[in-house]
Amino acid sequence: DQRCNCDCTNFLLQECSKQGLLSEVNMNNLIAKRAADREHAPCLKSAENANIQPNPGLILRAEPTVTNILKTMDSDHSKSPEGLLGVLGHMLSGKSLDLLLAAAAATGKLKSFARKFIKLNEFTKHISGESSKGASVRALLFDISFLMLCHVAQTYGSEVILSEASPPGEVPFFETWMQTCMPEEGKILNPDHPCFRPDSTKVETLVALLNNSSEMKLVQMKWQEACLSISAAILEILNAWENGVLTFESVQKITDNIKGKVCSMAVCAVAWLVAHVRMLGLDEREKSLQMIRQLGNPLYGENTLQFYSERVVIMSSILEHMCADVVQQTAAQIKFPATGVDTMPYWNLLPAKKPIKEVLMSVFSKVLEKGWVDSHSIHIFDTLLHMGGVYWFCNNLVKELLKETRKEHAMRAVELLYSIFCLDMQQLTLTLLGHILPNLLTDSSKWHMLMDPPGKALAKLSVWCASSSYSSHNKGQVSPWQRKRHREDIEDYISLFPLDDTQPSKLMRLLSSNEEDPSVLSSPTDRTMSTSLSASQLHTVSMRDPLNRVLANLFLLISSILGAKTAGTHTQFVQWFMEECVDCLEQGSRGSILQFMPFTMVSELVKASNMSSPKIVLAITDLSLPLGRRVAAQAISAL
Repeated sequence: DQRCNCDCTNFLLQECSKQGLLSEVNMNNLIAKRAADREHAPCLKSAENANIQPNPGLILRAEPTVTNILKTMDSDHSKSPEGLLGVLGHMLSGKSLDLLLAAAAATGKLKSFARKFIKLNEFTKHISGESSKGASVRALLFDISFLMLCHVAQTYGSEVILSEASPPGEVPFFETWMQTCMPEEGKILNPDHPCFRPDSTKVETLVALLNNSSEMKLVQMKWQEACLSISAAILEILNAWENGVLTFESVQKITDNIKGKVCSMAVCAVAWLVAHVRMLGLDEREKSLQMIRQLGNPLYGENTLQFYSERVVIMSSILEHMCADVVQQTAAQIKFPATGVDTMPYWNLLPAKKPIKEVLMSVFSKVLEKGWVDSHSIHIFDTLLHMGGVYWFCNNLVKELLKETRKEHAMRAVELLYSIFCLDMQQLTLTLLGHILPNLLTDSSKWHMLMDPPGKALAKLSVWCASSSYSSHNKGQVSPWQRKRHREDIEDYISLFPLDDTQPSKLMRLLSSNEEDPSVLSSPTDRTMSTSLSASQLHTVSMRDPLNRVLANLFLLISSILGAKTAGTHTQFVQWFMEECVDCLEQGSRGSILQFMPFTMVSELVKASNMSSPKIVLAITDLSLPLGRRVAAQAISAL
């Protein structure tokens, strides 16, 4: 909504209504909820530049301008850099940048837009005997392209910037910097990472230049190198200031030099300072935060380069986004110059002294009472997920679900949790299926928690998450939230959930109390078949993938529970889980999560009265495989 300056949900709901997907009553109900929700959303402060602020009509009318700019960007930059600079300067004025980006996004040209700016940024590396005017133009082209790319990454997601696989050693500078040095929501940077420690001689040269010059030199300046060296230079300057070698005035002169000509150096410096501040104790942060404030305040002088005020507006917006997490965690006061938009009301959401578990429980009980998750709550949930971690977040919300003893409340909680888990469906599903469910199913002291209705509700939530994650995972639909958060290392999942032909799962070794369990099936050659053989193995589904491993192990655990000599609420839970799997099966679908079910489970399942029908046997067995057809035939004949 903020990007397009309109109510996007309203347009979507109207289209759904036109297609007969929503009744008019439902549409109006949802539109009314959204209207109330948007009252607290950020909005443009004033009517200035109203003629170029984004709105649906303007966005579509701006498409030809986007096409023209893309053509201009395709021309040979070396022939008329001044002309190109004029076009970029016009893009920066007022709110036209956001309008043009919204138009590019709406017409599918945003990635192309980003590629052109990366190409332009790379072009500024080429230096040949340049005049002072040529050096100024090159500095501006570098700065504007860098700032625009940062703005695009923060507004539309870093995946828009990333190119397809580049040849080794040919990754563009901005992509490298963004992936290793740029703070993003949910991305924790190590201030001591090698990416922040470039060649020491370049750092010394830059420190000397910043400390001794009255202003930044432009001729023959390698801006990419300066941006990569500035983090180490800032560390040297900060250490000198903290040890009394530099005075406050000297530091101010240095920060003025950093931000005086190109804003991108200030952005790179703050990117490192944000990572650095996170690692400091409460009493050690003051000078680092002071330096962030100094770098964020624009320099009002005679010698600034062209379009300085326009560049400062974008820089301030970028810095505000970068510092949001640190401001939240340190309760620091950092004010940036007005950017034309109200600051995000969803930053600094958490009460300063309230434990995050209490915040999670109170917000969840509010949305449960209300029956839907509003924008304010979803931002709090996202902050808590980021702060507490995936396991903490998932475990505590599942505990809340298991407290529900009324059927309608438990079902409402499932629907709400499924929507909340969409914040990072893949990681939360891995945690739910790989850690939380196995703990509940293998610990007899927790079996009472799995009674109906909370147990049945948890089974439903687990299947919804598993099916949704598996489906989107196979289609390659990875959410922006997941891209932001670093996936846990695949090797961790391989060691946690071992699964191969020679070594049975550690989990299964712990659980298997029935060693005399006869093999129900034999292979065509009459060899005893592994009790864990499933359709996924015959389809050669990759077991290096964490989600596949977790699903395979969960079904092995379920199989062992069904085949055990003792029964309890955990056995009932397993039956609910399998019933929900059958309910969620798409008509005629292949490759569902049931392909991870061992073939031996089919005969165990048909012993359960509510699953003993030919229809269910055919639904849960992969009939595309000869072995699957044989298993189904044996199970049906035993009914």
